[in-house]
Amino acid sequence: MTIADSRTRWLALIVLCLGDLMIVLDVTIVGVALPSIREDLGFSEESLAWVVNAYLLTFGGFLLLGGRLGDIVGHRRMFLAGIGLFTFASVACGLAGSQGMLVAARAVQGIGGAIVSAVALSLIVTLFTEPAERAKAMGVFGFVASGGGSIGVLLGGVLTDTLDWHWIFLVNVPVGIAVFALTLVLLPASRGQAGGRLDVAGAVTVTAASMVAVYAIVNGNDAGWTSARTLGLLALAATLIGVFLAIESRTSAPLVPLGLFRLRNLAISNVVGVLWAAAMFAWFFLAALYLQLVLGYSPLEVGLAFLPGNVIMGVLSLGLSAKIVMRFGIRAPLAAGLGTAAVGLVLFARAPVDGSFVVDVLPGMILLGVGAGIAFNPVLLAAMGDVAPSEAGLASGVVNTSFMMGGALGLAVLASLAASRTDTLLASGEGAVEALNGGYRVAFLAGALFAALAATIGGALLRPGGAAEAHSEAVGAPATAEAE
Repeated sequence: MTIADSRTRWLALIVLCLGDLMIVLDVTIVGVALPSIREDLGFSEESLAWVVNAYLLTFGGFLLLGGRLGDIVGHRRMFLAGIGLFTFASVACGLAGSQGMLVAARAVQGIGGAIVSAVALSLIVTLFTEPAERAKAMGVFGFVASGGGSIGVLLGGVLTDTLDWHWIFLVNVPVGIAVFALTLVLLPASRGQAGGRLDVAGAVTVTAASMVAVYAIVNGNDAGWTSARTLGLLALAATLIGVFLAIESRTSAPLVPLGLFRLRNLAISNVVGVLWAAAMFAWFFLAALYLQLVLGYSPLEVGLAFLPGNVIMGVLSLGLSAKIVMRFGIRAPLAAGLGTAAVGLVLFARAPVDGSFVVDVLPGMILLGVGAGIAFNPVLLAAMGDVAPSEAGLASGVVNTSFMMGGALGLAVLASLAASRTDTLLASGEGAVEALNGGYRVAFLAGALFAALAATIGGALLRPGGAAEAHSEAVGAPATAEAE
């Protein structure tokens, strides 16, 4: 089967976006329902964190492996496997009647989610080889990736308020079945690399390193960032990374060819991705906490408060962003978008205890929607534009790993800063709500610094030129991975 016709390609893109939306939603949709889950299943405050952490642990650990397996056995095949696994695990989560079953099912969800996320970008690169079309497709995918988190806050509030927490997982089931069936119809079948081999030693060490690092990060606040456990785990992760790099430099078929990081735009976009994900998590989580715990919004009201930003993000991502990239290249839009988002986070940092939606919430939401809508397209294009199709799955896994690690690390750092500032204010005699808001202010400022630094690095160091130039190597490379 050859590359699909134009109409089929865009229908296939919708299917890919639906699959990825399920994965992105699952990171934030659970947050709103955690109090209900805790009450129903009897979680303690400490054990409840594992409903989130079990997912993050396996998701972060299996991204690189999932991407490489897609290159070897075929991207469509791995996408189907990931959707199937994620849907099956969603059923188990929705029917869970015990703590152990829910946490175990969440871990399996993370593996399926990692596979889907790692190969979805690869399939887009394969389907859309013409620069203008690829820019538009990346804009659509960027909207899903950036907007899915805040959409999850809204959907989680609606489902939890109107039904119960089980439905935040069960809603995935009909979507997953539909995506699986439509993938078989709309996406071209693909072969993997002829004679491709999996670097087992590299896969084991990098997966273990990622999981240990994520475990250390997500538990850093509770255990203490300077505790022996946290420092020991981070040292173990660094050691495993060192072993992984040694293996990759010597094996004939490495999981991650180290020369990949000599591609300037791929390397820089991954640094930008880490910083940008940290800033985005400041928006999703800290803004939701400010609205709920300081202003007293209900879960549904919190979700509705994110709608203006989501709508603006969608309008920009689905149309204008691609035109901007084709006109100005990737550097200027990326820097402008991230800079705008930084200003939005600064506005949140000045929001008072008795803030109003129109004056203190809406302006920041609008600027963050504008910034994310403009920035995600060039970030994704920069990461994938220089990569040959035979390594698209791997590059996609690397990009997603950067975003995931940046989000997890950023959220942990921001939460630690907020908690420390809150404790200081409480000790000085401030009221509980005032102290809480003071902590969020510091965290929002840190998120703004992350976004501003990402804008500076991307604007200064990414290879200049239009989207056509950014795609030249990928379009001209031999399609060894996806021939049929």
